[in-house]
Amino acid sequence: MRLTHKPAEMMMVDFAGDKMSYVNKSTGELIACPVLVCVMPYSKYSFVMALSDATIPQVIKGLNQCLQYFGGVPLVLKTDNMKQVVTKSCRYEPVFSEVLQQWALHNNITLLATRVAKPKDKASVENEVKIAYQRIYAPLRDKVMYDIDELNAAILEHLKLHNEKLFQLKDHSRAQLFKQEEQTLLQPLSSSPFVIKHQVSAKVQRNYHITLGENYHHYSVPSDLIGKQVSVIYDTDNVEIYYKHTRIAIHRRAYKKHDYTTNTDHMPPDHLHYREQQGHSAHYFLDQASIIGPSTYHYIDRVLKARAITEQTYNACKGILRLNKQYGSIRLEAACKRALIGNVFNYRTLQNILINRLEQLDQLESYYQNDLFKLPEHTNLRGPDAYQ
Repeated sequence: MRLTHKPAEMMMVDFAGDKMSYVNKSTGELIACPVLVCVMPYSKYSFVMALSDATIPQVIKGLNQCLQYFGGVPLVLKTDNMKQVVTKSCRYEPVFSEVLQQWALHNNITLLATRVAKPKDKASVENEVKIAYQRIYAPLRDKVMYDIDELNAAILEHLKLHNEKLFQLKDHSRAQLFKQEEQTLLQPLSSSPFVIKHQVSAKVQRNYHITLGENYHHYSVPSDLIGKQVSVIYDTDNVEIYYKHTRIAIHRRAYKKHDYTTNTDHMPPDHLHYREQQGHSAHYFLDQASIIGPSTYHYIDRVLKARAITEQTYNACKGILRLNKQYGSIRLEAACKRALIGNVFNYRTLQNILINRLEQLDQLESYYQNDLFKLPEHTNLRGPDAYQ
């Protein structure tokens, strides 16, 4: 049967059966993401977005993005009986979740649900899911993305190509039909998107982090608030932390369980110093040595190459740079110049040179060999003949 849809009347929503994924940079873990697909049945104009998970806050976030993408609000939202949005299935009067009803009231949109196990009731979005596999999933299957924002940017790029592709045997595309006959009939967008805000109380732990129990992720606060009780207000994107009605921290929401989000400004000085040391690299030591002088640069370069594992030389390099504070850059540069003559390159060699002032021997020799300090020729000088 050929179904006829009115322009701007309905939007159909469904999750694709297959998930997309990105790679976590820090762990190399493959993170699977459910994919939300929305379509306007009249023009077949569609929207696709990967979500962190399929919970109702993420569904609301996806629906908000969809309305922004369409540039307006249809009269009806039709979905299947997914448990996130339908709390009680019924052929005639399904019961929707309270949050989705609030979202519908906020956007002035009517909610409808299909019959249970009747996918043909939302055939348009089922067909768009199938096409998304071909035009979005397939081109991205060999590409590696490293966060969900990068994944969604790639999805939008191919989604645009899909919407602008001409229908078979027709002279127009989904985008053209939507903009010409449907977009102007949509209801205006709400002045602000609907956002689910949660508020909980938390105690600042000894590691100056609070724990968000929803997914057991830890967020930092200033270290001087250890042991204090704070208020946490969060949504799908941000986590705000308040102490005595003053916001003390804001973080981007993270969803990895038992992981930490830490702002370095919240760390005590000793922790910050230790963290900076952990971030040392060969490039860092060479940059610091180049400030002192060329001989120091070449000497530290030799120290870094003295062992097969470069990281084993980092403590020696830190010790050499500390000699600069103790003896000054002029003496350290001279000591490195003298040490480069030898074949052993380590911290102790430079330390011994500086303790025994060996770097000054070359200077004394050149000092006394200077013609300005030689005695002039005159008759009072005794030579070898005076002692025969």
